[in-house]
Amino acid sequence: MPESYQNSPDRIHNAIRQYLEGLYRSGIRQLPRLPDVAPSSVSQEAQQPVGAARVVAKAASLPTDPAAESLNGLDKAAILGGYGHQSGQTAMAMPDQASVASLDTDPRVALDRVRREVTHCTLCHELARTRTQTVFGTGNPKARLCFFGEAPGADEDRQGEPFVGAAGRLLDKIIQACTLKREDVYILNVLKCRPPNNRTPLPEETANCRDFFERQLAIIQPEFICCLGAVASQTLLRTTQSLGRLRGRWHDYQGIRVIVTYHPAYLLRTPEKKRDTWADMKMLMQAMGIELPNR
Repeated sequence: MPESYQNSPDRIHNAIRQYLEGLYRSGIRQLPRLPDVAPSSVSQEAQQPVGAARVVAKAASLPTDPAAESLNGLDKAAILGGYGHQSGQTAMAMPDQASVASLDTDPRVALDRVRREVTHCTLCHELARTRTQTVFGTGNPKARLCFFGEAPGADEDRQGEPFVGAAGRLLDKIIQACTLKREDVYILNVLKCRPPNNRTPLPEETANCRDFFERQLAIIQPEFICCLGAVASQTLLRTTQSLGRLRGRWHDYQGIRVIVTYHPAYLLRTPEKKRDTWADMKMLMQAMGIELPNR
């Protein structure tokens, strides 16, 4: 088991839950395991469960403690108890729709669980050493629209909230011009820690934070994501295309519509690009069905 998952029932729980929910949405209701055979006729490796069953078996093999036993509200018995012999196979019944819907139905609770993990994260040793605090995200946990930026700056590192400095004030104006309020949307960054001297995030740093921001987006389930700047756009979309080539058209991230525009910090340095950003916002608002005043 990866070291990052040891003694971490939250992450084990999330991995199992997300895997099962994804299979359920795909229409899969049962997961077969290898048929029971005599140990003398097959190697120990071949007898191991496969697919999701291996994930569940791994979780079942962990040392029992109160936190792990409940798996934060998802009883291991509810997962493991579905195994039964059927026509010579051991199958695991998938949770019904009501059970799936009941898992972390309050996104605030689910986001807070991820937030606590972020607070204690030290995967990026330099960032963990130099940060004042982590910067998770803020806004409506059921937002239709997420604004996705690059990384915290000095003001964000000090206050623990994304986009609160000069670039944040400009983003607030952009949101207001779209007839929305900051509390209507959700704002997050690729990185949860400030890079020293606001340098560009390193590839290994964005990779370390991917699990966190992907889980945030999976919990919020927005209809739209607005990527602010090249780092956010390229990281989310897993592309090396320039921001100029990504702008002006729709992209897809796991079924969510994604639009790309300039980062507010860049607009402060290059104000002539504000017109292009406003064109991106009009395109976004039209797709969201929000009528903008004439400007």
